[in-house]
Amino acid sequence: MKKLTNWYFKALEVLMVLCLAAMCLMVFGNVVLRHFFNSGVNIAEELSRFMFIWLTFLGAIVAMREGGHLGVDVLVARLTGRRRFAAVLLGQVLVLMCCGVLLWGLLMQHELNMANAGLITGISMSIVYSAAYLCAASIGLLTFVNITKLVTGRMSPSELIPSNYID
Repeated sequence: MKKLTNWYFKALEVLMVLCLAAMCLMVFGNVVLRHFFNSGVNIAEELSRFMFIWLTFLGAIVAMREGGHLGVDVLVARLTGRRRFAAVLLGQVLVLMCCGVLLWGLLMQHELNMANAGLITGISMSIVYSAAYLCAASIGLLTFVNITKLVTGRMSPSELIPSNYID
């Protein structure tokens, strides 16, 4: 299972690199075309916007796994014992609830996204925003695993707090 998880995150990182590289090439190409030839490629603008959306959501997934999201852990790091456990568990439950709210909102918007398409590319907005489904599901699953490990004692609350705050 760990091998599959590592493969999944490596695939996400490769996809992020490809999105970023394609965005850079398209935007740079358009800048050169507009500056020197007074023209541009309209499809490149729309595709780079769509790739930026994907890059953002994929980056959020990878950052969650690496513990790279911004957190206010100064108070939690000063707590000890059951209070620290309760605070970390509460934080994880809140993250899981946020993922649920995001998924619920995406489902409510699904019909609208299915009906809309990019003006230039004609790509369905449901494809563009499917990155949000992937993000909510992935972060939700990671958080659920963290909660399970916390409750069963296979992970200490300190493992979810950045080490530079812990005494």
